[in-house]
Order: sequence, then structure tokens, then C-alpha cells
Amino acid sequence: MGKRKKEKKISAKALRYAKFQKDKPAVVDITMPDLTEEANKQKQLDQDRIDRFLRNNRNPPTKEISERRMRSKR
Repeated sequence: MGKRKKEKKISAKALRYAKFQKDKPAVVDITMPDLTEEANKQKQLDQDRIDRFLRNNRNPPTKEISERRMRSKR
């Protein structure tokens, strides 16, 4: 015996508030604006500075970690 297909009941509350729901697009297309040559050069320079900073500037270990290392060396 197969199952009967019942129609799904929609609550009165859902019907009442359906008008407030907005349709949302499934895919959002985000495109960056075209930059001028000068802006592209500036962007590249900024990126190079950030890369250089991240490569050369290492954060020192926290105080607790350095104390733990000193204790373990004893």
C-alpha cells in the first residue's frame, strides 16, 4: 500500500506575514570598479608594503610562553 500524498497545511500566521518576506537573490554579483593606472600603482605599492611588513615583522611570543620555555630549559 502506497502512502497518500497530503497537501501541506500552511498556517494562518504564515499566510498573514508572507507579504513582509522579501525575495532574496540566490547569487550576488559583486564587481570591483575599474581603477585608473595611478590607482592600480598605488594599490600594488600598498600590497607590497603590507607583504613586506608581514614577512619581516614577527610578533614576539607572549610572556607566558617565553616563561614556560625558560623553565623547560633549566
